[in-house]
Amino acid sequence: MVSRVTDDLSGYTLAPPADFVLPFDLPALGLRGRVARLDAVSSRALSVHPLPEPAQRILAESLLLSALLGSAIKLEGRLSVQLKGDGPLSMLVSDYFAGGGVRGYARFDERKAGNMPAKPGFGDMAGKGALAITIEMTPGGQAYQGLVPLDDEGLARSAEGYFDQSEQLPTLIKLAAGPIYRAGEGQGWRVGGIMVQAVPEKTMGAITETDDWQRVKLFLDTLEAFELLDTSLSAEAVLWRLFHEDEVRVQPAQPLHFQCTCNENKVLPVLRTYPLSELTELADADGVVRTRCEFCGTEYAFALDSLAKPE
Repeated sequence: MVSRVTDDLSGYTLAPPADFVLPFDLPALGLRGRVARLDAVSSRALSVHPLPEPAQRILAESLLLSALLGSAIKLEGRLSVQLKGDGPLSMLVSDYFAGGGVRGYARFDERKAGNMPAKPGFGDMAGKGALAITIEMTPGGQAYQGLVPLDDEGLARSAEGYFDQSEQLPTLIKLAAGPIYRAGEGQGWRVGGIMVQAVPEKTMGAITETDDWQRVKLFLDTLEAFELLDTSLSAEAVLWRLFHEDEVRVQPAQPLHFQCTCNENKVLPVLRTYPLSELTELADADGVVRTRCEFCGTEYAFALDSLAKPE
């Protein structure tokens, strides 16, 4: 079902306050897009990672970026956003799974963080490196990957560069993330974002040189972070504030949830690839090898005799 966004939303079921992706179209302009917000999902994902706040902010944005990109593709597998750089935030991975599952993790090297400014930007955190978008259309199927240099301005600009270079698809992306505090629950993270793209039939020049494209770009530049993050402000209200001069059509919101695919049956074969001598060195004093999932924090324990390779 497709609905039209107007200033009167009576009779229409709004998108939830958070943990959703809302697809929309601007048919008269030849554009489409998605607006999304994470709260419980991003808080759960980041609770596993003891990272400095600037690194947590980037990981939160990556979670939302993967949801924006992955939900726009009819896939049965997953879409991954991967960052590799020579800065303190040396690696980051976030996954979107078909059906709305999201997860992510990051690695932060304290040894490289000594000379960072008091309020480091994206370039200070990630350094020089690359952003990879990997699409696995079916679980375990062939993966397709696009690679672009990191942009010092952030993940959003880096992702726009991916679409410009790899897809030749004019794209505008805006992301915002911030910590939230709840009594009795501690700190969480909320993240919001919006993506606007030309429909695939439109060529790069045919869209980006139009007054409409420049107008939409200007509108997104005026969008404040709080409008993307405020759960009391509906996604439809954000779209109305941006595009009330145009016809905006929305499809039903798609719910998002935290998802990790780790399990004991996946961890065990990986450990068995190591020589038993190495596993013995890794074992605790009680003769048990313990490992922890980077994504969800689940801990697995295996007795050494269970790790011997089957004859």
